[in-house]
Amino acid sequence: MATDRPARIAIAGCGFWARFQAAAWTELSGVEIAAVCDRDRARAAALADRLGIAAVYDDPAAMLARERPDALDVITDPATHGDLVGLAAEQGVPVVCQKPLAMTLAQARGMIAACTAAGVPLLVHENWRWQAPLRALRGVLDEGRIGRVFRARIDFISGFPVFRNQPSLRGMPQFILMDMGTHLLDAVRFLFGEFATLYCRTAKVHADIAGEDVATVMLGNDAGATVTCNMAYAENHVEHDRFPETYAFVEGDGGSIELGPDYWLRVTTADGTHARRHPPARYAWADPAYDVVQASMVPCCANLLAGIRGQAPAETTGEDNLRTLGLVFGAYESAASGLAVRVEA
Repeated sequence: MATDRPARIAIAGCGFWARFQAAAWTELSGVEIAAVCDRDRARAAALADRLGIAAVYDDPAAMLARERPDALDVITDPATHGDLVGLAAEQGVPVVCQKPLAMTLAQARGMIAACTAAGVPLLVHENWRWQAPLRALRGVLDEGRIGRVFRARIDFISGFPVFRNQPSLRGMPQFILMDMGTHLLDAVRFLFGEFATLYCRTAKVHADIAGEDVATVMLGNDAGATVTCNMAYAENHVEHDRFPETYAFVEGDGGSIELGPDYWLRVTTADGTHARRHPPARYAWADPAYDVVQASMVPCCANLLAGIRGQAPAETTGEDNLRTLGLVFGAYESAASGLAVRVEA
């Protein structure tokens, strides 16, 4: 697309996350939100009023045909992603899709194929890896200060009452691996590269939900490194619970890295321990309860915009995210069978 005019973004889906994602787009220069659409027109109108958007729709096909946006941002439930991505591909509109990209690997491959055939990019709004402390952790790894990584642990364990905030999550037959696992396993790939095998166990603490709310995934790569990813929404009491922060501990043959509460990153080598805090940016529109997550939407959108404009590669393309989904669905396979599995992508 031409870069001498604003990129016109159309939004499909105006639920809980849409108001924050839309606000993140408005932080970027050269972006205009052209229209919003939701099957509940009143909900779309409310978001439009909040952000001063003129065009409101309840039919995504009509919105795309009339507005001809430079990209469609899909912020709907996963069951609708395939149809909306297919619709955009048919009309030659680049797509940014919320995670999880699809409900199955086969569906994800079909969405990628449809966009490839149409000659339009399919990008995934995967913002977790854009959190300031996780980017800082990646920077230390890239510097090689702790040498070869042989083991790591990534933790997202919280007593936050997520089901009160988003009651629809109670009905998901596959919950924490599909919801948080897509974020955390993508972050693991971002930090440590690709994995060949995994083993997973899941549990359910809440009796009144359909899916699992606890999962532990152990991943191994061909270089011999092991990474364990722990996630839980058990609403139990945890001393260092600072939702929605992610913690990490990484061991290398030359030192270690700890990402702990309040965004502190500690690097320990033969020279001692060096600590630095990496807090998120602050935005007036962000919910303080989600600040580190919502702040990460801005650099994520900036990276996706560069990809849409052809200025730089987007990190989280459909093809790249397929590898994350391979870990997610591999984890479900392992949990069901009780066996370690080879990773499919």
